[in-house]
Amino acid sequence: MRSDPLSATADPVLVLGGRSEIGLAVARRLVAAGARTVVLAARRADALDDEVRVLREAGATTVDTVEFDADDLAGHAGVLDGVERRHGLPGTTLVAFGVLGDQAAAERDPAAAVAVVHTDYVAQVHVLTLLARRYREAGRGRVVVFSSVAGWRVRRANYVYGSAKAGLDGFASGLADALAGSGVRLLLVRPGFVVGRMTAGMSPAPLSSTPDTVADAVVAALARDREVVWVPGSLRLLSGLMRVTPRALWRRLPR
Repeated sequence: MRSDPLSATADPVLVLGGRSEIGLAVARRLVAAGARTVVLAARRADALDDEVRVLREAGATTVDTVEFDADDLAGHAGVLDGVERRHGLPGTTLVAFGVLGDQAAAERDPAAAVAVVHTDYVAQVHVLTLLARRYREAGRGRVVVFSSVAGWRVRRANYVYGSAKAGLDGFASGLADALAGSGVRLLLVRPGFVVGRMTAGMSPAPLSSTPDTVADAVVAALARDREVVWVPGSLRLLSGLMRVTPRALWRRLPR
């Protein structure tokens, strides 16, 4: 009988980007599904008390915090080594770090543009390659990657962030294909505008969602062993239209 893919890879759970609202919401649901160990990896790991409390209240028996700077590529392997020594190979890793950046600043300052691309693409490629190698050697495991509808067709209004997500989406799609048959699964998540801390002060775009909505969709996709999930699902139906919208119209869209 085929095992439940959610329960089979739920424990322990590693969240790279331990302050991420979406990452925390997914982890909380995985705890509800049976995970008992969660590792939150983030900068200032000693200041994650609220996140730890939430997971303990959800039923986690072990919540560990580790220092993790996504932009420090040289430190990625050491963080993963430390997690594995203390808790074993994570069953599920949520790659949940990222920045929205300031589009106006990025258009004026090349360093600002590169900083967004480094965090949202380069750092993700680096850590995903490390994770894929470890999981491939073990013949098991699951990785959740958070892309964005912003990367499906890049818009003028946020092209720096969107271009990084476009690169990540392409990389993750190819990596998923490369992992086929290895026992390792990659779930690619394509949310639309998410109302949360990262987008505070911005007017919600059409078909917006919340961290909880995204987390519900992620956990449902994990349980069904899906490879890609759009949030909300109606974005999948619109994706074809987005590809063929005339460029003169597309460039005028606000987001």
